[in-house]
Amino acid sequence: MSCDSVDLAHRTYAIGALCAEFGVTPRTLRFYEAQGLLAPHREGQTRRFSARDRARLLLILRGKRFGFSLEEIRGLLDLYDIGDGGVRQLTETLAAARRHHADLVARRDDLAAAIGELDEQIAEAERLLARKTRS
Repeated sequence: MSCDSVDLAHRTYAIGALCAEFGVTPRTLRFYEAQGLLAPHREGQTRRFSARDRARLLLILRGKRFGFSLEEIRGLLDLYDIGDGGVRQLTETLAAARRHHADLVARRDDLAAAIGELDEQIAEAERLLARKTRS
């Protein structure tokens, strides 16, 4: 392990730095902390987030973007510490990702159908309006 990787592993982040990097508010980070998803070290009133907290935040935000609930995210994050080299975490993450993918595809298809129907209704309304205004 190089000195650089040791330095990165022990690097800490102020709340403002993580907020700026990930485009979130301090309130968001405090919420995730209150939910037990992040565990910053306290130096007086100052929170110092570890590289692990930063990695967890990245996974939390990615999970939320993909439609995972906080409980699903918590469950997947908790699997990291079971000591099997991440096999169970990856297996369960893959299964959850497949479920969410199928849900997103179904929602996309429903939206595409609704948009198509709305396009037809708009076209019909435009035709009717054109006929009525010509008369």
